[in-house]
Amino acid sequence: MLARDDQDSLKRTPLHSLHVSLGGKMVPFAGYDMPVQYPAGVLKEHLQTRTSAGLFDVSHMGQIALRPKSGKVEDAARALEKLVPQDILAIAPGRQRYAQFTNADGGILDDLMVANFGDHLFLVVNAACKADDEAHLRAHLSDDCIIDSLEDRALIALQGPKAEAALAKLCAEATSMKFMDAGPHKVAGLACFVSRSGYTGEDGFEVSVPAGDAERLAKALLDNPDVMPIGLGARDSLRLEAGLCLYGHDIDTATTPVEAALEWSVQKSRRTGGARAGGFPGAEKILAHFDQGASRRRVGLRPEGRAPVREGALLFAGEAGSKPIGQVTSGGFGPSLNAPVAMGYLPTSSSALDTKLFAEVRGQRLPLTVAAMPFVKNTYKR
Repeated sequence: MLARDDQDSLKRTPLHSLHVSLGGKMVPFAGYDMPVQYPAGVLKEHLQTRTSAGLFDVSHMGQIALRPKSGKVEDAARALEKLVPQDILAIAPGRQRYAQFTNADGGILDDLMVANFGDHLFLVVNAACKADDEAHLRAHLSDDCIIDSLEDRALIALQGPKAEAALAKLCAEATSMKFMDAGPHKVAGLACFVSRSGYTGEDGFEVSVPAGDAERLAKALLDNPDVMPIGLGARDSLRLEAGLCLYGHDIDTATTPVEAALEWSVQKSRRTGGARAGGFPGAEKILAHFDQGASRRRVGLRPEGRAPVREGALLFAGEAGSKPIGQVTSGGFGPSLNAPVAMGYLPTSSSALDTKLFAEVRGQRLPLTVAAMPFVKNTYKR
């Protein structure tokens, strides 16, 4: 438990008072005082998001505008391609793409979303990395772009099969948006940035709203009986079932996109031939992993029985003896499956689906199997 001085040093999102009024159990997370759950509890919040709609405060995330000094968004895209292995030039206006900042060794500094708003790029980065990400952008792109940290905005996520209907009451354009569409829209008369995306595997939206209007918008959404507030606990179990990486756990500065099973996120134009292949930090190592394979790989894991296998558990090829061959990076109970799920890293030679393994939990080795991800089928509106 944090000392009072440490608690007082935590930052608060614009929705902090609302969380407290709704009975949120507040905990430290990435330097912020955030709700881990509400009175309904993690299990009900998780299932609410899978069956109806859940509202998440993700205002701790970083929001950054990348404005080209030339006035041409293509120039901002070219500049950003110096830092990420993704094809940013190919993002059409009104669309967004998942990307990673990489380092000289091919490791991942952070993962992020990049949207093309027509005249500039809009980035959403992880809370724990946002100061470093902004400094990284300023160090490398200041000649080409104005880097504008949007600290006066909150960010909320509305996720679940009834998210579209709930948002459409406040933003009629929501119904026409497809997965990964993104751009400025009016929501309840407020000037917002809306993307059809999220971190749960469900259909849904992320809405950037002026900080001073965030509570009013959140309350308007929560007035809908199909929408419940959801805390960090269910956010984590939802993303785990969806097979989505958590930065600092499943991906980090020592992990390449190929090792992390994120090859799908690196477009062909950046990795095979042509003038735009390579040219990003760690390209030599990352492209070698594409060509020759990596020695290890992130995989899904399905433990037998009911006991969750948590982050840090060592993985073994056999029930007794031998040295560990891998480690769990995320693990817990999957409420939608009524069973435990996990992900971790194994030697590529041991990463085939249905491979039988053992995880060491409290001195015992529990059986598990390499499984396909996502564990729960995603419901994105393509």
